[in-house]
Amino acid sequence: MDKHPSHSTASLPADEPVSSAERARAASRSTWVSVGVNLCLSCAQILVGLVAHSQALVADGLHSLSDLFADFVVLVANRFSSAASDEDHHYGHYRYENAASLVIGLLLLAVATGMLWSGVHKVLAPEAITPAHASALWVAGAALIAKELLFRYMLAVAQRVRSTLLVANAWHARSDAASSLIALVGIGASLLGHPVLDPVAGLVVGLFVLRMGFSFTWAALSDLMDHSADAADNARIEDLIRTTPQVAGLHNLRTRKMGDLILVDVHVEVAGTLNVREGHDIALRARDRVLDAMPQVLNVMTHIDPV
Repeated sequence: MDKHPSHSTASLPADEPVSSAERARAASRSTWVSVGVNLCLSCAQILVGLVAHSQALVADGLHSLSDLFADFVVLVANRFSSAASDEDHHYGHYRYENAASLVIGLLLLAVATGMLWSGVHKVLAPEAITPAHASALWVAGAALIAKELLFRYMLAVAQRVRSTLLVANAWHARSDAASSLIALVGIGASLLGHPVLDPVAGLVVGLFVLRMGFSFTWAALSDLMDHSADAADNARIEDLIRTTPQVAGLHNLRTRKMGDLILVDVHVEVAGTLNVREGHDIALRARDRVLDAMPQVLNVMTHIDPV
């Protein structure tokens, strides 16, 4: 999962290996910051939205509430995915990250469905819409600033510790910032004499959340079904192995994601005149080159082929 040390991973260079413990602490600290922000925002937005008669602000508050639930999902996944391998999980528990990302995606889809249902109901009955109060505008503006700052903080941490789960949670926060902007516009239009635009803004927020939910859900399902590493990582792995001294070539290079990490299987070609020990040592050097250069690679399984 995703983590942080007491001396702050923010100081780590992008290419410096990040330990599991460091990533765990980074995830925990950034996520608790997000919990505090989203708890305050969701309470303020929903309460003020109800009092100020703003469908857009209530929808945005529900989105903040979904972020709060997502934060707790990340904390739970962070705890379990960092557990060491055992007799039942020889490769560790890294897939908890993928499962947590899936839960976040499904949560977004559920929240979006509720937003769209409520928004459509209001738009179809415009005579029942009460103009929003000016207080809703101030709360929406404050929420927009808070969410954008939270997104930038969480994304910086996620990139430094190279965590796809934290990246997903950071962009979840950014989706909240975008939805706050839409809510702000809708509330402003309502105050200018166009009350129907407030629930319309709520609908737009719902569509935005629906898109984000589908994106996260699909990506998590893909990784859970052994999606390969991206093209850049595959190319780098191949180059590291191919340029290892005495490696004649390689074939059947296969990769699959395990949380944020990568498992590699490859056939390494060596000269047929070498003995078993020499071939083994060459394959071991190729494996170690990949593991040393790419901290995101969990293991490299090599098969020696004489040529």
